[in-house]
Amino acid sequence: MKNKKTADLSDRLSGSAAAKRAQLENFRAARAAAEPLTAAKQAERLALAAAREERHAERERLKAAERERLEAEEAARLAAIEAEARREADERNAAEKARISRVVEDEAARKAERDRRYAARKARQG
Repeated sequence: MKNKKTADLSDRLSGSAAAKRAQLENFRAARAAAEPLTAAKQAERLALAAAREERHAERERLKAAERERLEAEEAARLAAIEAEARREADERNAAEKARISRVVEDEAARKAERDRRYAARKARQG
């Protein structure tokens, strides 16, 4: 009897080892068969990643261009405001100079009129 059990055990062990070898061979065969498909899927994934990266780069380029355009518009707007402020300051200065000039001319005219009256009075007293 012991011999029968030993034979059964060794049969089961060899059968198990054979099954494992068969599974391993099937796995290797399946992996070898799927190799082209796996390579194709990997290539497709790489192509999708490259396209995604390209779209991302394009979005970033567009954002940068828009940001530059807005900065240029802001700079132009600030330059226009500064130019307008300078022009208004120049106009105020010119108006102030003109007013001062008129005041000086009026003062000179008053002095000339006073001197003329004084000379006329002196001529009458004479």
